[in-house]
Amino acid sequence: MERALPTQQKDAEATGELNGLFDAMMRKPGGRPGQAPPTSSSSSCSVTESWREVRTRSVEDNEMSLPSLATAYTSILRGLGEDPQRQGLLKTPRRAATAMQFFTKGYQEKIIDVMNDAIFDEDHDEMVIVKDIDMFSMCEHHLVPIFGRVHIGYLPDKRVLGLSKLARIVEIYSRRLQVQERLTKQIAVAITEALKPAGVGVVIEATHMCMVMRGVQKMNSKTVTSTMLGVFREDPKTRDEFLTLIRG
Repeated sequence: MERALPTQQKDAEATGELNGLFDAMMRKPGGRPGQAPPTSSSSSCSVTESWREVRTRSVEDNEMSLPSLATAYTSILRGLGEDPQRQGLLKTPRRAATAMQFFTKGYQEKIIDVMNDAIFDEDHDEMVIVKDIDMFSMCEHHLVPIFGRVHIGYLPDKRVLGLSKLARIVEIYSRRLQVQERLTKQIAVAITEALKPAGVGVVIEATHMCMVMRGVQKMNSKTVTSTMLGVFREDPKTRDEFLTLIRG
């Protein structure tokens, strides 16, 4: 479990780069390259709103890069000692390239596209939990699958998010090259920045094929990571309630 920081603002500041937001935080209107960000409340606003701008790939990018990706897969097949011209492999480079684009489609999506019409004012301040969300990702170290389940809980502060959108947030961040530790925190930070809840808890249980198919080859190993923000971090009773409910 993550160690506590003094304030929720420091949580956001410390994790902005994890969501791919560092550049957006540094490039403010009227700023100069290399200029340190101001320490006023406008800086805090920039940190909490910059999640709206993240997108690093478009559908057009996919179309343009597909031939070069397919060529790269052809080189991989040759490097493995295979013949890319034999019948079973003729279409494999293009299929593999298309599949990899799908596996990493989270780069094409923005969290704001998911959340913008699904945040509702609601007089509700009790815990909301969605558990056992299926998750598929790709290990950025070996380019092999990570798969498992995500459990999300938050304590609303008069604003709630459409339940299916929590699963969409998981999908956006998991469909990228990832490490589980970063994925866990990205999900928690996105919810915190969008809803400003009293607290957020995220737990991921996953199997890493880089530990199952290669290396130590431990078939039954699972990795569990958690990120607790706000009252989930500060209040043991709230944290224990969340952990009890997701285990039930």
